[in-house]
Amino acid sequence: MNYEQTSSDWDDFIVEEGRSMYDLEERLLEFSVRTIRLCRNIENSPAGNHVSKQLLRSSTSPLANHGEAQGAESAKDFVHKLGISVKELRETLRWLKLVKRVPLVEKPELLEELLDETDQLIRIFVASIKTAQAKYSKPTD
Repeated sequence: MNYEQTSSDWDDFIVEEGRSMYDLEERLLEFSVRTIRLCRNIENSPAGNHVSKQLLRSSTSPLANHGEAQGAESAKDFVHKLGISVKELRETLRWLKLVKRVPLVEKPELLEELLDETDQLIRIFVASIKTAQAKYSKPTD
């Protein structure tokens, strides 16, 4: 089977300037990979298991929701799906901070890059939502 990546009507709203839509998809994929690997290394304890499951769920959700946003049926649906990604990324940021603070991993200082990437992804999605809302709230001529 050949699953080719096709563009959508929403591509212009969920990318950073100077980057392509698929760069963001790749970035979200890599983000998910990194958090999955982190979850494999969280200590095996009741707290560690709970946090790991929550982190795994929230950190992998934006990748799927990004794909859902690409297939949005309306501007409202598009913004809604991006909003879900922002909520999941914000939740992820808090779980990562908790993992670092406890700490639930051997080298919590290694989480800094992942914390920074989470913050950058939040900013990208928030900017995309604002751009889409501004474009679709303008009256048509």
